[in-house]
Amino acid sequence: MPDYLLVDRPDDISQNVTGHAQLGVDTEFMREKTYFAQLCLIQISTPDDIYCVDPLVEVDQSVFWRSLLAASWVVHSARQDVEVVSQTANAMPREIFDTQVAAALLGMPAQMGYAGLVKELFDVDMAKSHTRADWSRRPLKDEYLEYAAEDVEYLLPAADILGEKLDQKNRLEWAQQDSALLLDPSLYTISAEQAVERLKGARNFRGAKRAAAVRLAKWREDEAIRRNRPRQWIVRDNVLLDIAYKMPSSEKQLAEIEGIPPKLVSRVGKQLIDIIGSSRSDEDSYQPPQPPDEEQKALLKEMQSAVADCAKDLDIAAETVASKRELSSVIISGLQNTRVFSGWRKDIIGDRLQQML
Repeated sequence: MPDYLLVDRPDDISQNVTGHAQLGVDTEFMREKTYFAQLCLIQISTPDDIYCVDPLVEVDQSVFWRSLLAASWVVHSARQDVEVVSQTANAMPREIFDTQVAAALLGMPAQMGYAGLVKELFDVDMAKSHTRADWSRRPLKDEYLEYAAEDVEYLLPAADILGEKLDQKNRLEWAQQDSALLLDPSLYTISAEQAVERLKGARNFRGAKRAAAVRLAKWREDEAIRRNRPRQWIVRDNVLLDIAYKMPSSEKQLAEIEGIPPKLVSRVGKQLIDIIGSSRSDEDSYQPPQPPDEEQKALLKEMQSAVADCAKDLDIAAETVASKRELSSVIISGLQNTRVFSGWRKDIIGDRLQQML
């Protein structure tokens, strides 16, 4: 197990994390009982040391965060780490290098886990025995901290190896571009206005029912954010859909809907009925998405074939070049603000796919 230092005064190590070309960074967080993920531990590796930093201590941490966010990070599968850090510190790191992204561009599995990468590069088997740990409890057990420290032990040497291999293939800039995409703030923007998109059953509603689903989903999102509780704790998806579909006109009718908690009716029943009432005369212009027609299906197959040929030439997975979902979105929506038409993909395959459109 790696040596590490548990830090309960984060500002004290600010000098230790500055001046390095890169820092290995990982996080442990909890989100089972909250809307926003709760950052519980930050692991940092330098070429010489590993720190397990406790962000739950009630001391000023502003100097630490300024130093950490100004650094260039090496992270594996960075999206969730970036999200929880941006919610906690209201900022993102200056630059990241994602080792999962880098590995995929070298022909390794597109979603390779950290343990798999360490095994591939260093022939080391990592124990993953504490993936269900409660990281919010204090004091943290020694075995938890050892597990956490191991998650950054190999990040910097892995980045060196991957970077060298990518440079030999003239793909280092590709990894840097794809890593930078994970620092796009729009990936982590929480919009109550778009909450209905998470209600999959609502996509087939029309008119007043669709309007009700939109308003109810927004209400639930606002409520979940305000109370910092998971959406399903506010109202389950199937219950919310039932309310929108049945459109009750009284609290009594609302209470009769299967699965609705009596406490919810007594607490916000009138508010929900008002939401339904304001939707009755709303002729929502929304039209359910149409399944792709035969021409679109044929085009998707043609584009997938082109992507597959390109990926084979590069000796990487096709989804690393462009996923089926990305291609479908381009065909159906017509929007072209996707990664396949920018960066390194544009010259490799993007221009060709654009001609097909």
